[in-house]
Amino acid sequence: MTITNAAVIDRRTAIYTDSEKKRTGVLPTEGGTTTRPKAAAHLTDEQVAELGRELDAIRDEVLAKRGASDAAYIRKVIKIARTCDIAGRTALIFGKHKPMFALGVAGVSLGKILENMEIGHNVLHGQWDWMRDPDIHSTTWEWDFVAPARGWQHTHNDLHHTYTNVMGKDRDVGYNILRISDEQPWQKRDVFNPVVNAFLAPLFEWGIASYDLEWDQVQTGAKSREQFDGDVEALKAKAVRQVLKDYIATPLVASLNGSGKWSLAGMVAGNMVRNVWAHSVIFCGHFPDEVDVFTEDVLDGETRGDWYIRQMLGSANLSGSPLFHILTGNLSHQIEHHLFPDLPSNRYIEVAPKVREICDRYNLHYTTGPLGTQLAQTWKKIAKLSLPDEFWERHESGKPGKWQVLRDAWKGRTTPETA
Repeated sequence: MTITNAAVIDRRTAIYTDSEKKRTGVLPTEGGTTTRPKAAAHLTDEQVAELGRELDAIRDEVLAKRGASDAAYIRKVIKIARTCDIAGRTALIFGKHKPMFALGVAGVSLGKILENMEIGHNVLHGQWDWMRDPDIHSTTWEWDFVAPARGWQHTHNDLHHTYTNVMGKDRDVGYNILRISDEQPWQKRDVFNPVVNAFLAPLFEWGIASYDLEWDQVQTGAKSREQFDGDVEALKAKAVRQVLKDYIATPLVASLNGSGKWSLAGMVAGNMVRNVWAHSVIFCGHFPDEVDVFTEDVLDGETRGDWYIRQMLGSANLSGSPLFHILTGNLSHQIEHHLFPDLPSNRYIEVAPKVREICDRYNLHYTTGPLGTQLAQTWKKIAKLSLPDEFWERHESGKPGKWQVLRDAWKGRTTPETA
């Protein structure tokens, strides 16, 4: 089933009225969706219900075990992140000296990666709200990222995690600028897919900030102009603070000893390293080969078990060391994160083997692999989808006329089948 642009626009107008109806906590535990994803079509309603109960039990077990060790973990990571950031900025004050410049960039990059990935992202999911610490809470945390936390929580927590990979409902599919599935109709702008993605990676925080404004929702009438203007003002205020902190305050102090330009360059580099890292991890968690994209009919009659299945099939993990997992914010366990977004991230590593065993037992694919492999697959997919599907069909079958297909698609014409 191919979804037309008109269908996508029509369905987007409903996002703001029914986003609260698809929470896992209010989904029925019995019954079954009218259209199950192909990869799960072999499962009966009873099997899906049992799968849901098994995953609920895993979640309940972790919730029961949360305690002092978990609280100590997040406080330790916060301390390390802040120490790295301060050390990096201090080194950049003397950035005209190459060793200090290198140390400064490394410190700032590491501090921002930890703050955004393992701390900010997970705190804003409410993973640590159970601690009742007002300083580490989803309602009070403001992360070191241009995108204001409250706007991001809406587009990410409320929409993306509810409608994971459902075309026309999950707006994170391509972030409105990239074609990442053949379910998306090809448009002229898609020929620039690789170029756009190459620019998006180092500027990722700014891209997400713009995306969270939901320009397209205003155009369709799903979001009021007043809401949009309020979000713009929040972004302006946040952007000013970030620019002052990163690109004015630290370089200004460094200018006192002649290191101003080096400090500025180091802060730019640190932010870009964080952006490229975050972009890579997030894209590898959602867009590699074998990750499924769904049509909206899977939502009709969806149960909690069906929702769990969609999270497993629509996400991908990354293999690596414990340190690697921490640096990814444990989004290397993207499948487990999508199943249990409110569990402490440090628990995903113990949950993952149990989830994989369930996938194996129910004959559901569990996508995982090294960062390099997943990243290559993601970039290859983005490049391939920059051209019309028929172009590749003719190329792979050896039929002539593939370039004619592209020319005709660009001009809005249909290539004759006999070409």
